[in-house]
Amino acid sequence: MSAEPTSAATGAPASTAAPTTLAHDARRIAALAWPVFVGQLAVLAFGTVDTVLVASHSAVDLAALAVGSAAYITTFIGLMGVVMAIGPIVGQLYGARQLQAAGHQMHQAVWLALAMAVLGGALLVFPAPFLALSRVDADVEPRVRGYLLGLAAALPAALLFGAYRGFNTAVSRPKAVMALQLGALALKIPLSVAAVWGVPALGVPALGVVGCGITTAAAMWVQVAVAGVVLRRDPFYVPFAVPLARGHAALHPPDARALRAQLKLGIPMGLAILVEVTGFSFMAIFVARLGTTAVAGHQIAANLVSMMFMLPLAMAHATTTLVAQRVGARDVADAQRLGRHGLELALALALALGGVAFLGRETVVGWYTHDAAVAAAALPLVAWVLAFHVADALQIMAAFVLRAWRIATVPVLIYATAIWGIGLGGGYTLAFDVTGLSPAGLQGARGFWAASTIGLSVAAAGLVALLAWVTRRHTTTPHG
Repeated sequence: MSAEPTSAATGAPASTAAPTTLAHDARRIAALAWPVFVGQLAVLAFGTVDTVLVASHSAVDLAALAVGSAAYITTFIGLMGVVMAIGPIVGQLYGARQLQAAGHQMHQAVWLALAMAVLGGALLVFPAPFLALSRVDADVEPRVRGYLLGLAAALPAALLFGAYRGFNTAVSRPKAVMALQLGALALKIPLSVAAVWGVPALGVPALGVVGCGITTAAAMWVQVAVAGVVLRRDPFYVPFAVPLARGHAALHPPDARALRAQLKLGIPMGLAILVEVTGFSFMAIFVARLGTTAVAGHQIAANLVSMMFMLPLAMAHATTTLVAQRVGARDVADAQRLGRHGLELALALALALGGVAFLGRETVVGWYTHDAAVAAAALPLVAWVLAFHVADALQIMAAFVLRAWRIATVPVLIYATAIWGIGLGGGYTLAFDVTGLSPAGLQGARGFWAASTIGLSVAAAGLVALLAWVTRRHTTTPHG
């Protein structure tokens, strides 16, 4: 479902004199956001399914999952950020009705994804740096290594699907992505149940957390294969001449100019995402030093806020798609208004969702675990969820809308200062009482959550201020 009227001849967004109300823009954003939201929930459910299954299997496997997930996310998300540069670029080209130029970017994104997979796979196969940082127990380490080997096999498929996802979202076809993400989840669940617990009748041993890595790889490769079939059979892709489309099956050779354009935007995007995510994922690695119970409690809180994050992330994807399309169509006033309304909607929904999660935190933790010690470790962390989520929603919306204007370098500096400096650095200082001045209530994992919430709030303030400046500057020069 397209959020805007389209030209029958080109499929590109048609010019329109749209109403300027918040309600109208909310409908435009929601039309794109809900399939992205459902799809992102399906992606996150991969980790949620693994967390629930492994938590009921053993605390040692859950600790390995926390450390292994942090290592994978740290590796994957920055590389995915580079690949996802296709989104703003294709969005602007689609808005300008340059369909074959948009499709050519898809070819180059495939090359970029394959190159990123080689780099990331090496880090997952040889995870010594992550293991050294986490200082995991001897019985946890081999399980982390086994889990990451499975994810190394999944990485190329995940990055290739990222190119497919970025292109489809940019041309207002998020349902084409959502359907495949739901299908992959439907495959993942029974495979993970069998792999974690084993099926003695079929001779399948209980693999615990290692089985989660194997089943993720299987589901991701099936998802990519089906995406290839969609590109081949759906006539929508023919005017774009994307890879595998009818009449355009061959992959274009690497194009230095197009790759430079993607890397110019994608590298700072990837760095910004890497800073943001490592500020969070390194929490798990450092919390692992506090013991199995502490890291298991942190994993529950982290999974909860990650699930909640999917709503503002979906809204941010939808908003940046619409803004990029309007920038490409040179409708600067609409692009500015959409960005502003996106921020307002993100704030309102974050307050509502965060408030519900805060008030129901004991019930929510009970859904994850019946282990009293793990629940006691998780509850104080979940108490931070309201403030954390509001700041998270604002910063992701502002960052994504900035990317629609192809602004990605300055946000890296904002993220590094706020999330690494205040969040991770401050959290380490509080959690391990480096100065000897940390209050007792802010030592341990709670210190990381307190500092990370403050860091996210600073990042949100900086990014919103930068967006306000950028949109004012582009009033008369829409392409900078």
